[in-house]
Amino acid sequence: WELLERPNVHYFGNVSIGNGKDLTVEEVRNLGASAVVFSIGAQGTKAIGVEGDSAKGVFHAKDVVYHFNRLPGFGDRPFDMGKHVAIIGAGDVMVDISHWLIRYKKVERVTAIVRRGPAERKYNPKEIRAVCANMDVDGIAKEVARIKDRLAAVGQKADEVLKALTDEFTKCEETASETKMGFKFLASPKRIFVDGNNRVRGLEMEDNKLDPKGEDTVAVGLKQYYEFPCDAVIFAVGDKVDETVGLPYKSGMFVTNPNKTGNDPDDALFQAYDETTGKIVDGVFLAGWARKASEGLVGIAKRDGDWCAEVVNRYLATKPPGNHSKVVLDKLKTFLNDRKSHPVDVKNLRALEAAEKAHKGATDCIGEFKYASNQEMIELIERRMS
Repeated sequence: WELLERPNVHYFGNVSIGNGKDLTVEEVRNLGASAVVFSIGAQGTKAIGVEGDSAKGVFHAKDVVYHFNRLPGFGDRPFDMGKHVAIIGAGDVMVDISHWLIRYKKVERVTAIVRRGPAERKYNPKEIRAVCANMDVDGIAKEVARIKDRLAAVGQKADEVLKALTDEFTKCEETASETKMGFKFLASPKRIFVDGNNRVRGLEMEDNKLDPKGEDTVAVGLKQYYEFPCDAVIFAVGDKVDETVGLPYKSGMFVTNPNKTGNDPDDALFQAYDETTGKIVDGVFLAGWARKASEGLVGIAKRDGDWCAEVVNRYLATKPPGNHSKVVLDKLKTFLNDRKSHPVDVKNLRALEAAEKAHKGATDCIGEFKYASNQEMIELIERRMS
């Protein structure tokens, strides 16, 4: 709030940028601001494209996270998980979703499906504390024993790998759930099996081996397949940016300048770049997951923002003073008024926050009440501000 309420900060919420949205990228650039920074995260959905991925009971991690965080359009959407949920992925998002499934959905079992081995897990050890009280330690030991020969082939000792994995199961948060959580390592989903109602009944899995690649390893399929029963599948395999925003886009990412500048931090990392013209998009910058999707947690995102600010300030120092902020703001307000948009300012946000805090509704897993739709929030703000 301290930042938003500064006199030189102007907040316009509930305004979407992109093709067919409240404003296009070009319209934002033409408002007359000296620079534009996109720190919009990675709002696209990344999938691995297996047969059956449109079946009932198949979900993408982003949708699930939006659901349990009560985002408009997702908070009231049904997510029928059944008893046994398979999550594809081994990162922090997998842990977050497992936490929700264990503590709030209280499913019988959660299994994380991992392409590589235990040593290549990507989640933060501190994050696993949220679910480690529910780990099926005996089952995990059997799973590591199952793949011990494939681990040994790349110089990994199964007992050491298992110890490193389970030693992280400390300082576990208390749980009242009977859910069991486990892993299936060196496994890649190849197909989703469905029943007569097009509902998930299992996965076709391929066994993998590890091949060395520099100082890392890669998973290589062995063309040995088996069926893994489950009731739901959640793909937590990373994110991509939203290509409909209208920025130069390629392979799930907004394109940044490939030509290094030698500055520290390097300007090129944050500059939007148009490959068709071979030029940077002047005055347009990217930060956070908009620059590099799925890269790190809050600490890394903050650092990225700090570096981007340095780059933008360096850019501004080379330019003459731009339009007065009032000119830019008046033009923006005119655009939004003409489009019949409903921008939300800081006073509106304060009113909404007060209403949600006063609400006696269920708090669910985020610990606070949230309205489920934009329309509800806009109507409430209008009533409170009238």
